[in-house]
Amino acid sequence: MFSHYTFISDDLLIIADSFNLDLSNPTNQVLTRYSDNINDSNSVINLIFLHSGSRELNNHSMHPEWHLTSDHTSLTITIPIVEESVNSTKYSIIKDSDEEVAFINDITLSIRNLNVSNLSDIASLDNIVNDFTNKINNAWEKSSKIIDITRHSKSWWNKNCNRDLANYRLSKNLEDWKTF
Repeated sequence: MFSHYTFISDDLLIIADSFNLDLSNPTNQVLTRYSDNINDSNSVINLIFLHSGSRELNNHSMHPEWHLTSDHTSLTITIPIVEESVNSTKYSIIKDSDEEVAFINDITLSIRNLNVSNLSDIASLDNIVNDFTNKINNAWEKSSKIIDITRHSKSWWNKNCNRDLANYRLSKNLEDWKTF
C-alpha cells in the first residue's frame, strides 16, 4: 500500500502509543487527496489516532464525495452516546430543621447503646459495625425526605429562607426583601 518507508513513521507510532493511542484503520480504502495538478500525488496519508483498546472507537470512514472544494477526503468517526439517567431527586435533611435534630439524636442514642463489652474477635466487631450501620440507615430513612434537584437548589437554603421569602412575597416590603 505504501511505496516507501521512513523512520519518522516509527517515531509517530511511539509518540501516539505514549498517549495511549492507536492508529485507526479506515473502514474503506480510497484516495485521500484530489489534486488539480496531474503532476502531484493523490496518495497523501491522512491518519486518525484513537484511544487504545476501545471497541467503539476503533476505526474511521473516509468520504471522498464530501471533499467539495477541499483537495482532501473527509475523515469521520462515529462516537456512540449512551443514554444516561440523571437523578433529579435525592434524599436530604434540611440544615437546622427538626428532622436534622431528630437524626442527630437517633445517631447519638445509637452510639450510646452500642454494646462493645464483648469485642473478643473480628466477627463480634463486624456484628457491632453492621448493627450500627443499620441504625444509621434507619435514622436516615426516618428523618430524610425526597427533594427535587433543580438549577436553583442550594445547599445553604433552609427553612428560614423559605419563611423570609414567603414574608417578602406577601408584603412586597423592601425591609422584608433585605431580611430574606
